[in-house]
Amino acid sequence: MADTILEMRDITKTFPGVKALQGVSIEVERGQVHAICGENGAGKSTLMKVLSGVYPHGSFDGEILLDGKPVQFGDINDSEKAGVVIIHQELALSPFLSIAENIFLGNERVKGGLIDWNKTNLEAAALLKRVGLKDNPVTKITDIGVGKQQLVEIAKALSKEVRLLILDEPTAALNDDDSEHLLELIRSLQAEGMTAIIISHKLNEIKAIADKVTIIRDGKTIETLDMHGDDVSEDRIIRGMVGRDLSSRYPEREPKIGEELLRIEDWTVHHPLDGSREIIHQVNLDVRAGEVVGIAGLMGAGRTELAMSVFGHSYGTGISGTVYKRGVPIKTNTVTRAIDNGIAYATEDRKRYGLNLIDDIKRNISGSALGKLADWGFVNASKETTVAGGFLKSMNIKAPNVDAVTGKLSGGNQQKVVLSKWMYADPDVLILDEPTRGIDVGAKYEIYTLINELADQGKGVIVISSELPELLGICDRIYTLSEGTITADVPRSEATPEVLMQYMTQERETPVNERA
Repeated sequence: MADTILEMRDITKTFPGVKALQGVSIEVERGQVHAICGENGAGKSTLMKVLSGVYPHGSFDGEILLDGKPVQFGDINDSEKAGVVIIHQELALSPFLSIAENIFLGNERVKGGLIDWNKTNLEAAALLKRVGLKDNPVTKITDIGVGKQQLVEIAKALSKEVRLLILDEPTAALNDDDSEHLLELIRSLQAEGMTAIIISHKLNEIKAIADKVTIIRDGKTIETLDMHGDDVSEDRIIRGMVGRDLSSRYPEREPKIGEELLRIEDWTVHHPLDGSREIIHQVNLDVRAGEVVGIAGLMGAGRTELAMSVFGHSYGTGISGTVYKRGVPIKTNTVTRAIDNGIAYATEDRKRYGLNLIDDIKRNISGSALGKLADWGFVNASKETTVAGGFLKSMNIKAPNVDAVTGKLSGGNQQKVVLSKWMYADPDVLILDEPTRGIDVGAKYEIYTLINELADQGKGVIVISSELPELLGICDRIYTLSEGTITADVPRSEATPEVLMQYMTQERETPVNERA
């Protein structure tokens, strides 16, 4: 008989106008890694917030049993006392506190009414060693990368004597090496007897680490699959998630490539704080009408820095080089000038730079082109609602109406709002930075279809992505970037993961020139 650590029975959670969960049930066995899959907005994160007390007992219907006994968590402190700890997709770390301070924040090591810093740092060092981090516990969070921050979150969970660890999209913002290290850590913790629940859209990772997977669709439990016993393929999981077969992950497109739209020549960018460091070195690239061009590079290669520096000089100092639009030099040194010249940039960090999370959908969509809605200097509210309503329908944004707060949407639906905003601005060239990060395969397919539609309209689309299969699936050409330098321009017919990786790891041949 299975040793069950957790049962959630007939969980129903309702928000105004939306039933997020409808009778969801899940059973997790002790010592296993149990994955939860579903499209964005399916209810995965909501279910875990119910479990962890973020949504307290009484705010939902149904029953939670831990070790066979009913539990009623009034808040997250109650669940943590019971050994249930959740790590959200958006990491809850204070950037200007040390690693040790973050680990024990709210759980301080105290002696005589004062924090015992020796004990704090010693215990933090032991926890860091356990998760495979060699950093000094007094290092500030802002001085370590996202991959290490994720490990600090796990160390923080371990300090609370966690028995059931919930990880919401733990590798969404990580590169391949950091992702593999994190998965190895989860395996080692499982070997020590810990139980984990993982929400992830990366099906290859689920196949690699999960013992069972529960699929949720439209707030309902569809099925639970045994990854060891059932014949479980990625296509099987996808079929359960989206309710249909995706015969291809990438929609077909017959490219109709026209004249050159945008050309960047000798683009050089220096670090915003250290002007002697070149981040981007003499980059040359172009995109034509109807063309989808990819930019591939390892973390730190300068992909986002390149895009942001072109779009309004939003990153860097000492920027030099020329941007041409249909052969004519243009100025893009402010965001307004870049937009006026038909260039748009959808950031990889939609929550920080792409959206106003406390405002509604309609104002987020209209924000990039308010001039289109102006009557005598005032925004026409009726037009604004109509425009946003059109995108709500055409982009299949799952929300009750355009007045819904954007921050309450799922990641995939937030991304659709970002794209709607820039589509309304009607740019000639759209730069998409990690457009499908943290969203499910069904929503990805919709975004790929949208990219194809933009290209078919004669737009130029530049896609920056960490996922090589994505670039290979949707791009006509792919530039590779290494150490801030373009190392190759690879046509689709010649592009393979091996070829791209070879150029992505190529060292810069030209030495970095330091400014006087």
